[in-house]
Amino acid sequence: MEILKNNERSQIKSRTGVEYYKVSPGVWGMKIVFVNIYIVASDTGQDGSWVLIDAGLKGSADRIIKMAEDIFGKGARPSSIILTHGHFDHVGAVKELLKVWTVPVYAHYLELPYLKGISSYPPPDPMVGGGLMSLLSFTFPKKASDLGVRVRRIAANGIVPDLPDWQLIHTPGHSPGQIALFRESDRTLISADAFVTTKQESVFSVMTQKHVLSGPPKYFTIDWDAAKSSVQKLLALNPLVAASGHGYPMYGEELSLSLNYLVNNFEKEAVPKYGRYVKEPARANKNGVQYVPKRVNNPELIAATAIIAALTAIAIIYRLNGRKPIKNQLSVSYLAKKILNPVKAILQPS
Repeated sequence: MEILKNNERSQIKSRTGVEYYKVSPGVWGMKIVFVNIYIVASDTGQDGSWVLIDAGLKGSADRIIKMAEDIFGKGARPSSIILTHGHFDHVGAVKELLKVWTVPVYAHYLELPYLKGISSYPPPDPMVGGGLMSLLSFTFPKKASDLGVRVRRIAANGIVPDLPDWQLIHTPGHSPGQIALFRESDRTLISADAFVTTKQESVFSVMTQKHVLSGPPKYFTIDWDAAKSSVQKLLALNPLVAASGHGYPMYGEELSLSLNYLVNNFEKEAVPKYGRYVKEPARANKNGVQYVPKRVNNPELIAATAIIAALTAIAIIYRLNGRKPIKNQLSVSYLAKKILNPVKAILQPS
């Protein structure tokens, strides 16, 4: 197989204006705001069957359907939907899609509690640092989806439903039942969020899709020892193509060097200095979350956030006062408290 360079990613614009890209033979991806979905043809599409991997954000069903019809023709529908895990940004459009497609949905059995309305995920952790996405993560949904009987347990024997050429790899850490998919014939890996190819904690990186291989998104990762083991497991596959849950695909030598570096420097590059799950993981089983450690504050982040909020308050008051010296200390206090409310929300125990 000819290996693409990262700047040779094949961007495609459909007849309806939806943009997506070619990852490798029979594999296409689409970025939906800050998360990726993938369409994978069975046996490189010779029989016309295909599978949807993940379902992006809520409200994105129309885009996914248009992408599928651009590739496979009007009325195209998948053999199944496979969910790498159940976080809100990977399952958002599932219910919308199931109104159009009567197909099974598969997930690892340790994800089923979060897809059948049984258990919420452990709370995301805004104390991990790295950027505004982390800081705002306390607002991200953690409540379970309820797909009822539509979601099924995926076999644990490594066989991927409707994709006989692909292997299933359990990659816990970011979530209990996260899975990756690997095709040995051309060493294409769909890594989900076991590792990603942008700094997902940073709004700047998310907006620009800055290309850099990183550990799993820090704010949602609940077991760092398991997360490291999962990345080591994926490195052992020696992938030539990696399509992750966030960021554009990475190829060839850059992928190999970056993945080796991440594994060898995981504690430094991936694990946050502070965080709820750094010293102690959340614990979960087939029934869902069983234990969540206590919140851990990040004093560096709190101090920086408080300073920024205070300076913002002063700047607003200065502008409201016509750029005159601030005399009304009550106004300063009042507005400062208003702007510091998000900081207080972050610090509230979950």
